[in-house]
Formats: sequence, structure tokens, C-alpha cells
Amino acid sequence: MRDGFQDALADTGRARLNYPFEQGPKIGQAMDIAAGVKWLRMPLSGSLAFINVWAIAEGDGWAIVDTGMGGPDTMDAWRKAFAGPLKGRRVTRVFVTHMHPDHIGMAGWLTRKYGARLWISRLEFLMCHSLAADTGREAPEDALRFYRAAGWDAEALEYYRARFGGFGKGLHALPDSFHRLSDGDRVRIGDHVWEVVVGSGHSPEHACLYCEDLQLMISGDQVLPKISSNVSVFPTEPDGDPLTDWLTSLARIKSRVPDDVLVLPAHNDPFFGLHARIGQLVSGHERALERLEAVLAEPKRAVDVFSVLFRRRINEHLLGMATGESLAHLNCLIVRGRVVKETDAEGVDWYRRRG
Repeated sequence: MRDGFQDALADTGRARLNYPFEQGPKIGQAMDIAAGVKWLRMPLSGSLAFINVWAIAEGDGWAIVDTGMGGPDTMDAWRKAFAGPLKGRRVTRVFVTHMHPDHIGMAGWLTRKYGARLWISRLEFLMCHSLAADTGREAPEDALRFYRAAGWDAEALEYYRARFGGFGKGLHALPDSFHRLSDGDRVRIGDHVWEVVVGSGHSPEHACLYCEDLQLMISGDQVLPKISSNVSVFPTEPDGDPLTDWLTSLARIKSRVPDDVLVLPAHNDPFFGLHARIGQLVSGHERALERLEAVLAEPKRAVDVFSVLFRRRINEHLLGMATGESLAHLNCLIVRGRVVKETDAEGVDWYRRRG
């Protein structure tokens, strides 16, 4: 889930990217991207301000791709859109790229209001339900132990306890059923066929949609032009290696989707230059791994390496994401055989360069 967390992992050189639209649509309005494809924005709080969502003409209605954060502001924006540029036509299906609340938050409202089906990958649907079930729970000891091991102090752990279970607050009641999207599926939406291209790392089974006829790719959070999506290790899978998943996914997308597509991202603006952007993202992470390995000549905790990976000061609001992303890089180096982890008598993990 993005909240404007700018890191030092993405290459700042973007000269090879081209943005064909001078400005995007205002909330409640829409812009035509291609025949039968409209670009809308839904409001977000924080520095990102909005998420891009897409409406694809299908018969007498619209297939919607991503839905915005659950809540009255987004509901009002959708009502304005249907009263205006979407011309009061029904929703035929709701496609969701992945399970973060700014993407799936209003899926329950749209599917119930219009009697439509949710189309999403299986892992995203199940993971979303699992996280939503944490609403109202106390923070589990396993998670507290995970963050103690990363180097969090008592104040940070108390802040985590107070905020735990907030995932479901960004969701309208989730749909109770779904239609499964799988990698390689070819789905006809309206007049054109869209291929499902699955990525992982930012989320478990993120579904991008590529239309060869229209030369479009709806990339969700898998490829963003100006920010690098958060790739994190979480308490539920402390030894996971999502960064390798992420890098492998980007390479797979580059091999399957041509460079001349117009990329429709969830954040920032549509752009040309898919392969260049993938190259920037991959090289940025690889350089971060090199910097990280270099500073581990002396043992360090996860919280000790923030300055190596991030440009900005990490406050309590960013601590969770910064810790998760730092652990993703540390775990990747462990899997590559470059770093070892040792746990001290207090249960704190220390990382050092092998040899």
C-alpha cells in the first residue's frame, strides 16, 4: 500500500519516460485514454492525493479496474462519475489488481450496488480477507517479537499495538465471492482481449492487464513511473524473500509486454517507456543491495540501515514500511549467500557481511 513513501531505490533519471497527458482528470471527471477506456481518479489522504482507476466499456456498462479506498469521499467520487462521464450505465465487472485498500476498498460497494462479480487473483482475495479479519484484534506476540528482533524500542512497539488491526478500516465490506484471475489468462472485456500478467513482491499475486490491440498495460502498483512500490517482509512470513520475487516479476513483465505500450499506473500519470522504467527499478534495487552489503562489514540491526536505503527521515508513521523494506533487502542478501544473521540473547537480530 502506497502513501507517498519516497525511497532511494528508484533511479532518478527518467529522461527516457514520456508522459503524453499534460494533466489528469479531476475527481468525478474522466479522460479518454483509448477507444472505450476512461481514466478516473479517486481521492486519497496523504501525499499521493489520489489513485488512478479505469473504466472499460463493456456492452451497456463499464468494467471497472481498481476502486479506490473505502469511505464516503470515494463513494461520493464514484457517484459523481456515474452521474457524469460514465453516463449512469451499470458496472458489469470489477477487476482489482491487488488487495491493498486503495485498490480494493470500494469493491464490495460496487459489486453489491450493481450485482457485479469481483475479478481478482486467488492469493490477493484470500490475503485481503485474512488481513481484514485482524480488525479489532490485539497485536499478536509473534508480531511484537518480529519487530523487537528488528530493533524496535518500547515506544515503537506501543505505537504498533495501538495501530494494529487498521487494515480493514480502509475497506467497504468485502465481496463474499470472486472470479479467479490467473497468470496468462486472456479475458475479453468489451471489444478487446486483455492478458493477465502476474507480478509479486509488492503483493502476493498482483494482476496487471495487457491489451495488445490497444497497446495498453494497466500496471497497478507493479510498475510506477516516479515512485518505487514498497517491497516488504512482514511478521506473517519473517524469512520471506519478496525482493527476489519482485525483481523476477519485473524481468518477466519486460519479456512478455512490449516497450511501446502506454502504461496506466495506479499512481502518477500514464507513461511510455516501460522497459526503461523496469531497468531503473531493477538497477536501483541492485545498487541498494550493494550499498547495504558494504555497510555490513560491522554487524547491524534492521533499524540501523535506514540511512543506506532511504532519503528521508523515518518517523513513527513510516517505521513499519521502512523496517519491512530493509528486511526485504537483508533477506535477499541472505538468500544470495552474501550476509548472515545472528540473534543475540535479547532476541535482536544482527546482520553482517559473510566473511
